Amino acid sequence: MGRNLQSGDRLRPVDLARGHGLSTQAIRNYEEAGILPAAGRTPHGYRTYTSLHAGALRAFLALVPGHGHQTATSIMRAVNQGAVDGAFRLIDESHAQLLDDRQTLQAVESALRDLEPTTAPGPGVGSEPAALSGPGGTFIGPLAGKLGIRPATLRKWERAGLVRPRRDPQTGYRVYHEADVRDARLAHQLRRGGYLLEQIAPLIAQVRAAGGLEPLEAALCDWHGRLSARGRAMLTGAAELEAYLRERG
Repeated sequence: MGRNLQSGDRLRPVDLARGHGLSTQAIRNYEEAGILPAAGRTPHGYRTYTSLHAGALRAFLALVPGHGHQTATSIMRAVNQGAVDGAFRLIDESHAQLLDDRQTLQAVESALRDLEPTTAPGPGVGSEPAALSGPGGTFIGPLAGKLGIRPATLRKWERAGLVRPRRDPQTGYRVYHEADVRDARLAHQLRRGGYLLEQIAPLIAQVRAAGGLEPLEAALCDWHGRLSARGRAMLTGAAELEAYLRERG
């Protein structure tokens, strides 16, 4: 829809919906959610919109790819309520999260550079209590503490096949050896990067099969691409939001 509409031009819900592949019900839902300003009404009670509503819709749809639906909704609601500073704060928080994600990716890459390919110990390794205090052998509590997660998370990862600790035959406690610690560290970093457990499991399996970390290179390239796409989407969203703010006056 062009930008040459005058603020007094009347638009129907279908006029807003058509150009974006939306339903008229979606337009009404967006208005009720505060994403669009309140519509005018005809004497017969039909909603009427203007170019201002069209600008709000463009801004919202442009914000979603970079900020997510929930945050984009909150940004538009704040703007439409006159709380522009609140909207800017939400945008700042999204940019801070993107920066944090970039730093996480750098941490992953740094961790991978420090990790050497490790062959998992044989079935008999770690069966003696003395081995538990040796290099590569640790219990669930200390490992969880080192990663900054709960032991329950490690147990969940074990059920998903991300880590495969052995059990001490005398105590039944889980014992994490060097390869297990490596897998847990990688799982932790990839989870922080937004990967789902079902996406991480095959990567970990490939690392085990290959005896190294090369299979993660493609995942890291994809991660870089997704962060760059988010950053660019935020720029696009900012441009549309600025245009809407100018039209609001």
